[in-house]
Amino acid sequence: MSDSGGIAGRKAQHLEICLDTHRDHVETARTRLDEANLVHRALPEVDAEAVDTSFSFLGHTCRMPLFISSMTGGSSEGYRTNKDLAAVAAELGIPVGMGSIRILLRKPEVMDDFRLKDFAPSVPVFANIGGVQLPRVAHEEIYRLIDTLRVDGIAVHLNPGQELFQPGGDRDFRGILEALRAFTARCPVPVIVKETGFGINPEEVETLLEAGAAWVDIAGAGGTNWVRVEAYRLEDHVPAEAAAEFDYWGTPTALLLAALGRDRQGILASGGIRTGMDVVRCLALGAEAAGIALPFVRALRSGGIEEALRYGRTLELVIRTATALAGCTATKQLRRAPLRLSTALREDARELRGALFPEGEVRG
Repeated sequence: MSDSGGIAGRKAQHLEICLDTHRDHVETARTRLDEANLVHRALPEVDAEAVDTSFSFLGHTCRMPLFISSMTGGSSEGYRTNKDLAAVAAELGIPVGMGSIRILLRKPEVMDDFRLKDFAPSVPVFANIGGVQLPRVAHEEIYRLIDTLRVDGIAVHLNPGQELFQPGGDRDFRGILEALRAFTARCPVPVIVKETGFGINPEEVETLLEAGAAWVDIAGAGGTNWVRVEAYRLEDHVPAEAAAEFDYWGTPTALLLAALGRDRQGILASGGIRTGMDVVRCLALGAEAAGIALPFVRALRSGGIEEALRYGRTLELVIRTATALAGCTATKQLRRAPLRLSTALREDARELRGALFPEGEVRG
């Protein structure tokens, strides 16, 4: 594995590649969220100003069912970005995740760069560690970091696709589930398990919830493709032709949600969420909240904290307005509102469930 300096350099490259939209094309596939639409109510009988958009998460009541996903960390630019994102999250009243704390296991002297709770004391802040680290690291070390950073939760990210395209990346993914069971059993804060953009299928969602995860972020295809990111970062080592074959790998966000059904608890949705309407569609499909990362980071780069706040407030306006127009007095009611799915999405969801649960019985 790379040393901590190598981690910092890699993370800095990741951030620059994701932000350089003129040179690098890192968003591939489709979320298929446009295939799910709420039914408009001409007589909504709702006071739009009184719509309840609150969301309970990690011991806090948040202003809206939206969170800033973990995206970057391990470099000086990443640290600055995370601190700004924490300030934005605090102002918007929403949760925020930090980049991987793996570097702290080797370089504890940069601990202060991860103290995001200092910038967002009133909202949930969650740490982040790679699932592949759990079988290899003493869990007590991670628990100590959780305590030191005063975070409200921790995300365990699963990123085998990215690792396999990363020179020096992990190749052995055995033992992660068993280690996760042990980790969640004693973890002092709730555990979120997330993918990084290729999706967690319904069978794995059930397995992860049974293993002790409090939340599963399905993180479907349609947003940042980390195979592409790694290919851009090390073009001499990762042939572009090979990376391009994974542009449509994974399962779209909307398809995963449709296959899970609207009644499943503990589901978060990220992966290509870009607009307020994307968030609303995720909620209508059954997610309890939606996560966004790259658009917030791009807003920071283009116009600082004020631009990121403007983007967040636009999301809030759309969420509130769409909820009212669907005849709902709270965003929690969206999963019960009439919802039209395209024939293709409905059939694909049925086929996905059939492939994963051939007996027709979904656990949970």
